[in-house]
Amino acid sequence: SEAEPPLTWSESENVRWKTRIPGRGHSSPIILGDLVILTTATEAGQFVVAFDRANGKVRWETCVHAGDLPTKLHRKNSPATPTPASDGEAIFVTFHQSDRIFLTSLDRSGNPIWQTDTGAYQCDYGYGYAPSPTIFGDLVLVSAEFAEGGFLAAFRKSDGSEVWRTDRKIKTSYSSPIVARINGLDQVLLSGGDRVCSYDPSTGALNWEQSGSSKATCGTLVWSKDTVFASGGFPNKETIAVRAGKNPKVLWKDGDSCYEQSLLYYEGHLYALNDNGIASCRVAETGEEKWKVRLGGPVSASPILAGGRIYALNERGITHVFLPDPEKFTKLAENHLGSEGFSTPSFVGDAVFLRAVTGGADREEWLYCLAADQ
Repeated sequence: SEAEPPLTWSESENVRWKTRIPGRGHSSPIILGDLVILTTATEAGQFVVAFDRANGKVRWETCVHAGDLPTKLHRKNSPATPTPASDGEAIFVTFHQSDRIFLTSLDRSGNPIWQTDTGAYQCDYGYGYAPSPTIFGDLVLVSAEFAEGGFLAAFRKSDGSEVWRTDRKIKTSYSSPIVARINGLDQVLLSGGDRVCSYDPSTGALNWEQSGSSKATCGTLVWSKDTVFASGGFPNKETIAVRAGKNPKVLWKDGDSCYEQSLLYYEGHLYALNDNGIASCRVAETGEEKWKVRLGGPVSASPILAGGRIYALNERGITHVFLPDPEKFTKLAENHLGSEGFSTPSFVGDAVFLRAVTGGADREEWLYCLAADQ
């Protein structure tokens, strides 16, 4: 809410710095003090890389797993898709390695503190792994959903020891768990398996569940004060609004779908840029459509509200900027950078940290720091 990002950018406009990222990944950059941190993968293995926030120079690079990258991946996935999490001191990353999901903690200098095998992961469709870890108090939450042994589990930040584990035996789903405070109660929200679920983040006990959305979801759930919004796209397409509580109630649902990206809730309205590049605005309480505009896709990244504007990146490297106005669609800018865009940008202060791709056969990944010219 306090961000002041630039409205426009290009390869020659409002670029504070750009730096090469070795290998390939879809994780979003996170900011930890004077560091910009992301994950990536090369033929040598899976890495966490930290860049200097001021100039983009590599401060450190840590190999978490050497070699043996996942061999089966969806064409839109990567061996380094989950975004890191941090509590301001330690950094937590998850990687899919040798049919297992490993959670690793590193310090601010990139030194490994501990590593935990959280459990098996067998993706029936061979699409790979995607969920990002989530921090709640002294715990790190990790999900891995598949039919035989899927789970949602919590591990202690200090040493990686397991605190609780809950079954999530779902054919396959890819959403990240998120902790929300709804009606005065902290809740882990997670969709997938034709269900919208709420768990106690301290114990893993199920608070409530409501049938809806779809079997496979990728986006993270969003919420208002007492309502949860979910959307999924395989095999059916559905967006659903659920009033949270011991006896949850479906407020509305429709056949629109945000499969890969998350929805955006703001001041009583639900905004989206879906997989096909269609932007929309709905009344959150009723689902009434206020407007719908085709901007162009495909889309994997999630829309972000920053500086009073919505920024939405598509897979062709175009960031559409428009107002969060339910009365009419007002486009402010269209910023093109690179030839690919899969990672949701991060907005901090006056800067945008954006992961982009250039080239075809000579594909290269770059991290940009975008800020208004001084």
